[in-house]
Amino acid sequence: MVTTTTVPDNLTRDQYVYLAKLAEQAERYEEMVQFMQKLVLGNTPGGELNVEERNLLSVAYKNVIGSLRAAWRIVSSIEQKEEGRKNEEHVGLVKEYRSKVESELTDVCASISRLLDSNLIPSATASESKVFYLKMKGDYHRYLAEFKVGDERKAAAEDTMLSYKAAQDLAATDLAPTHPIRLGLALNFSVFYYEILNQSDKACSMAKQVMLSTLTIITSVNKLFRIPMFSCMGELE
Repeated sequence: MVTTTTVPDNLTRDQYVYLAKLAEQAERYEEMVQFMQKLVLGNTPGGELNVEERNLLSVAYKNVIGSLRAAWRIVSSIEQKEEGRKNEEHVGLVKEYRSKVESELTDVCASISRLLDSNLIPSATASESKVFYLKMKGDYHRYLAEFKVGDERKAAAEDTMLSYKAAQDLAATDLAPTHPIRLGLALNFSVFYYEILNQSDKACSMAKQVMLSTLTIITSVNKLFRIPMFSCMGELE
């Protein structure tokens, strides 16, 4: 869960950016999130975030949620082992701890979802920004679907689908097939089909389509432009 520290309200936009970068270097990602939240919600709002600010926000949340997702996987694995050993006392303790991690995961996902729905998506004017934020919204609903059960999992999966589909439709008309954000969206969409919907054929088909279309276009593209695209392909979130 993103802890609360005292963040000044009267700083300039550039100062919040600097502090976010400082927190990133110090690997204090929860504070990085707070600095970027202030930039978006504080007294110095400036409409649409620029690319640097947008990426800082993404990196901040990605590191916070990444740590929690890793913790959840470890705790869930230990829970399965304890259940196999029939150690009821330990199972009870692990379940309680897993619930704590899940609560923190839920809080982080809710935090970024509020920013996206209330501020970032409505203020986005460039198609690139809209696709970026819709993809981000889909990603965090997908993270919820990873551990939620029953109706909550179904709702998270439906929200993921809606966000990814909206991003996909816009990207198809406004972004080049080789645009890094469009590629990242397609790859994460395929992960959703594979891990959440258990539709491996659809997932593989989507991933293969992205690779084939990209490799076809890439033959006529200078190597200078190939670097960010291949980097993106190797970073499934």
